[in-house]
Amino acid sequence: MPEAMAAPRASSGGRYKGGAYVDRDKPAQIRFSNISAAKAVADAIRTSLGPKGMDKMIQDEKGDVTITNDGATILKQMQVLHPAAKMLVELSKAQDIEAGDGTTSVVVIAGALLDACYKLLLKGIHPTTISESFQKAVDKGVEVLTAMSRPVQLSDRETLLNSATTSLCSKVVSQYSSLLAPMSVDAVMRVIDPATATRVDLQDIKIIKKLGGTIDDCEMVDGLVLTQKVATSVTRVEKAKIGLIQFCLSPPKTDMDNQIVVSDYAQMDRVLREERAYILNLVKQIKKAGCNLLLIQKSILRDALSDLALHFLNKMKIMVVKEIEREDIEFICKTIGTKPIAHIDHFTPEMLGAAELAEEVHLDGSGKLIKITGCTSPGKTVSIVVRGSNKLVIEEAERSIHDALCVIRCLVKKRALIAGGGAAEIELAVRLAEYSRTLGGMEAYCVRAYADALEVIPSTLAENAGLSPISTVTELRNRHAQGDKMAGINVRKGGISNILEELVVQPLLVSISALTLATETVRSILKIDDLVNTR
Repeated sequence: MPEAMAAPRASSGGRYKGGAYVDRDKPAQIRFSNISAAKAVADAIRTSLGPKGMDKMIQDEKGDVTITNDGATILKQMQVLHPAAKMLVELSKAQDIEAGDGTTSVVVIAGALLDACYKLLLKGIHPTTISESFQKAVDKGVEVLTAMSRPVQLSDRETLLNSATTSLCSKVVSQYSSLLAPMSVDAVMRVIDPATATRVDLQDIKIIKKLGGTIDDCEMVDGLVLTQKVATSVTRVEKAKIGLIQFCLSPPKTDMDNQIVVSDYAQMDRVLREERAYILNLVKQIKKAGCNLLLIQKSILRDALSDLALHFLNKMKIMVVKEIEREDIEFICKTIGTKPIAHIDHFTPEMLGAAELAEEVHLDGSGKLIKITGCTSPGKTVSIVVRGSNKLVIEEAERSIHDALCVIRCLVKKRALIAGGGAAEIELAVRLAEYSRTLGGMEAYCVRAYADALEVIPSTLAENAGLSPISTVTELRNRHAQGDKMAGINVRKGGISNILEELVVQPLLVSISALTLATETVRSILKIDDLVNTR
């Protein structure tokens, strides 16, 4: 930290008040320490903002490496010790949950606002005054943003594609946005009813990562995709009747603390015969219900599937997939319209799901996938298979697709779009500066500082794109003051142009939640005047 950040000393260190010593400097020092810690976090992440932002390589204690420029991911992996800096990590997490995109912007805005607070505090303005003025500014800011937004219809596929593409532009996988953006839009449209939906449950869109191939091989599958292996020799079933069992196809065991002592071979023989009869009976009941594809949930108590059971199932030409994870059960049931069966007595034909085709697909030289397609009573779910040449690329592709899905989700929640490329922030800065002239006293001063702080987004965008931040922001401010609301930084051409014509758009919800969440965090950091450690 630069020395300039040290808290300015008051002329007298403390005073006696009613016989008790009150330290006057401490609240100021705590405040400045909090501000400088939080700013350090914001500065660390600032370079990864925008389409020309840099990526971060993060190594954890196990030595695993992550390459990303998604703000929430970077901050989640960072080891942040200072409690005020942790608030910024929580802030980006909150933005990720609320909007899913804009996680870097929200931290950069919070950093700039804290910088503004620092300067205002140095001038001797009381923290409560600053906090209340910031709240006024953010209320006005939300009005300005809503006024400059334009409504969007979910039937307008082109606009949705533009928003998804803008979100993908700043990612490592940006060159594949022409493939991933339509995939994200189609996936969200599959799982909702566009006419009535107000929310999207992203649990209904399952992203399956499979090593091998390139990102070009990513695909959206209308049905179910499983990465488990087929346990029997049957690898393709048409007109599949699918059973999902949660009980074990293996001989029952005694309790933990019981033992059975077998004294001679005749008894041993009888035990084995009973075992065989027991398992054969289970398998016959499964066959009788007409099931020809069996999914078996993972079991921790005993083998979910014994070799003998596998042998019988194989003879009866039943395709078996074992080791289904417990958390996937709900998604599988929703997709193929089946119900999980917890006991063999409930294994009846009406509990089974039906599909046109279930087969094991060979991916050229990089393993196999099981695809179940053409479900007769499909739920509103969809699977996306993400391919990539190495683990880092696949994980970054998955995060990018998640961000694109979140952008479409934002548009479903609040059907309005706003210009990207720093246009919204500069417009806010210009309008809030005008608004500050209508106020009086300290408030005007604080709102003005708030307006100036918002210029950090366009200036960082320009800086990361290799343009001159000062001349770019000045030119932008000029264009907006003349009433050109849609002027923004065009990173591709390196200049300023009408951002809507360049199709750089983002959901209104992303901007509004970034602004309100950043301001809330800054206000709460401002209000802290002491740090107490508990045992």
